[in-house]
Amino acid sequence: MKRATTARSVNRHLWLLDELRDLPTCEVRPMFGAQSCYLNELLVLVLSDKEEPWRGVLVPCEREHHAAIMSEFPSLAPHPVLPKWLYLPEAARSFERDAQAIVARIRRLDARFGIVPPAKRKAAPPKVARPARFGQPIP
Repeated sequence: MKRATTARSVNRHLWLLDELRDLPTCEVRPMFGAQSCYLNELLVLVLSDKEEPWRGVLVPCEREHHAAIMSEFPSLAPHPVLPKWLYLPEAARSFERDAQAIVARIRRLDARFGIVPPAKRKAAPPKVARPARFGQPIP
């Protein structure tokens, strides 16, 4: 019988952040089971190592920049689930080379890379039990 492990697995793509971690505004946070990287308060990369189509590097950028970025990195394409972001699948032959080149562009603060993250939603107020009306059973 297999025992469940409680230790979290390490994202296989975290090495890509080595070139960014020394920057004072670099912040790495968990995001939906992946690792997100923020630079100067912009979301610039999401590293995911789950099953396809979540196995690779998501590149958050505005749609107006897609064509120019994809012309430089032909392995990039709009993500099949999140088409507003570009996706470099781990299975791409040029994955390591392209991922490192994208990180280098981000480090040089190429304005085409990164988005302002959406504002966090406020939590809904807790539901308050309503009193029963006269003559109705209490739930």
